[in-house]
Amino acid sequence: SGPLEGTEGRVWIIEIRNREDRRNAIDREVAKELVAAFTKFEQDSLSRVGVLCSTGPTFCAGADLKALKEDGSNSNDLTLDGNAPLGPSRMFLTKHLIAPVQGHAVAGGLELSLMADLRVAEEDAVFGVFC
Repeated sequence: SGPLEGTEGRVWIIEIRNREDRRNAIDREVAKELVAAFTKFEQDSLSRVGVLCSTGPTFCAGADLKALKEDGSNSNDLTLDGNAPLGPSRMFLTKHLIAPVQGHAVAGGLELSLMADLRVAEEDAVFGVFC
């Protein structure tokens, strides 16, 4: 239920999918899968640009708060070193990244979208942190 990754020519696509019921919120497992996908993208000598996208009406609602409420075993890492709570947002990419954003990109979802060099916002896109 984590990200789908693959290439289309020289474009590396990373798609947050199968999480529409949680507004594409990111838990620990998905965060690790995103790190692995971005690491492969960086190491792929043929890819020149990446696309971070998602399925459903929401780009990403940030951390999966339901995972925190449940038993906590799949809650996000909250360490100062290493990967960010949502996975790859502390990575320094050497390749360009595009993020087409639909619906809400809020809290950590905003953070993920800010990894991109270019964000393409649909008319219904909302960016923000609502605390």
